[in-house]
Amino acid sequence: MSAGVNSEEIRRVVDVAKAIVGDLPRLPAERVDWSTGTDVLKVVAALQQFGECVRYLNNRRAKGTVMNIKSEADVQDAIYLMLRPWVHDLVWENPTDKIGGRYTIKDFLSKQLKVVVEGKYVRDRNHGKNISAELHDDIENYRHYPDCETLVFFIYDPDTFIADVPGLQKHIETKRTYDGKQLTVYCVVKP
Repeated sequence: MSAGVNSEEIRRVVDVAKAIVGDLPRLPAERVDWSTGTDVLKVVAALQQFGECVRYLNNRRAKGTVMNIKSEADVQDAIYLMLRPWVHDLVWENPTDKIGGRYTIKDFLSKQLKVVVEGKYVRDRNHGKNISAELHDDIENYRHYPDCETLVFFIYDPDTFIADVPGLQKHIETKRTYDGKQLTVYCVVKP
């Protein structure tokens, strides 16, 4: 053991690392085969750890890096940092084809996984009250997009403005079929 490092400090660092990693699937030594649908669940599992990752950065001893999440762009930055090591073809802010004279900007896309990840930040009580309509608008746009078989909504609601999170998730999370094309939707909400 080197001078200045004691076993108690090492134990504390290991405990913090275990708290952050939690139940995340372990990364294999080689690249993940992202072609199987079950790997989308790894993306969802990683997003479930969002709060732990932000909490870790904001409570570090050195206070070097702090994630001050105050906007949707901040949420998207954190999502990208969390997912990019796992999803090697993840691209951000990729517009869809024009549909009805307008197009949608996808927050993140993996063509290999055929997944779109949309990051949301609940700004105020009114936004929390109307988030369901916003999600349904996004679903309507993405159902036409050929590289989207799975749509994952990540909603950061730091002030808990969404009154009924389980109800929202039950309403949004489902497999849908449009003109023979299946779209699976997940909804992760974190305070």
